[in-house]
Amino acid sequence: MLTPNTIERSVREALTEDAPWGDLTAELAIPADAQLTADIVAREPGVWAGGSVVAECFRQVDPRIKVTGFAPEGTAFEVGDTLARISGPARGVLTAERTALNFSQRMSGIATLTSEYVRAVAGTHAQIADTRKTTPGLRAFEKHAVAAGGGSNHRFGLSDAIMIKDNHLAALGAVDDATTTAALRELRRRAGHTVSIIVEVDRLDQLDAVLAAGVTGVLLDNFSLEDLVEGVRRIDGRAVAEASGGVNLDTVADIARTGVDVISVGRLTHGFRALDLGLDAVEAGAVPADAMGPAVTEPATP
Repeated sequence: MLTPNTIERSVREALTEDAPWGDLTAELAIPADAQLTADIVAREPGVWAGGSVVAECFRQVDPRIKVTGFAPEGTAFEVGDTLARISGPARGVLTAERTALNFSQRMSGIATLTSEYVRAVAGTHAQIADTRKTTPGLRAFEKHAVAAGGGSNHRFGLSDAIMIKDNHLAALGAVDDATTTAALRELRRRAGHTVSIIVEVDRLDQLDAVLAAGVTGVLLDNFSLEDLVEGVRRIDGRAVAEASGGVNLDTVADIARTGVDVISVGRLTHGFRALDLGLDAVEAGAVPADAMGPAVTEPATP
C-alpha cells in the first residue's frame, strides 16, 4: 500500500509543514554553490525501513541531490552502520534532513519492534500481524515498516475485509446462537465468496454459532492460554485462529505455542520507539551545480 503517489503526497505535506516559506537558516547561512556529502548513520542497532521515503524527501527539495548506498529494506544494522549516502547542494541536503530522518527513524523503529516479536515466536507457525491502531495519515508507512520487520499486514482498512465485533452483533440483533449464526450466514450470502469474514469472540461458548456460519477467521479476544488451546482445538482448521489482546514481548511466545495461526499486535504501530539515526557530514565543498551527477537513485524494494 506504500505507493509512489502516497509517498509523494505525504512527503510534500511534511516538507511544507517544516519549511512553509523556505529554510531561513540554509538560505541565509549556506552559500548557494556549497555542496555536501553526508551519511545516514545508525546510533543504535535496529532494522532499516523507509529508504524510498528518504529518497523522495531529498528529491523533492532538490532533484540534483544523489541518494545512494541504501541498505535494503528489512536489513538489520549495528551502531555506526551507514544506511544511505546523500550528496548534492548543501542547502537542499540540510533542508530535507529532518523530514527524511523523521520518517526513517519512525519506520525503522516499527520494523525493529516487529522483528523482536517475530523472533519471539520462531519455531511456531504463528504469524505476527499489525492492526488498524496506526497514526492517522501514516498507515501505509507504518504497515510497510511492519512488513520490513518480518511481520504480516492485517486488513489495511475498513474497505478490505469484514470484521464483526460484539457491537456489530448487538446492532444486528444477534442475541443467541441461532440469531448469531443466521445473521452471519446472511452476511456471507451478501458479501460473496471472495470477501473474508472475521468474527471476534470473547468466550468459548460463542464459537459453535460462529463456526456454523462458515466464517473465514475467528479472533479469540483476550483469551487465557488455556482457553486459547481449547479454542484452537474447537476451530480445528475450519477457520483461521487469531489471538488478540494482552500481547506483549513477555506473553507472545506462550500465545504462539497454543497453536493459533495469527497474533495481532497493536503495539507494533502505537507502542514503538523511534530509533536514533543521524545525518553525519562526510565532505563539504563548492562544486558547480552542472558537475553534479544524476538525481536520486531509488533504493531496492524488499
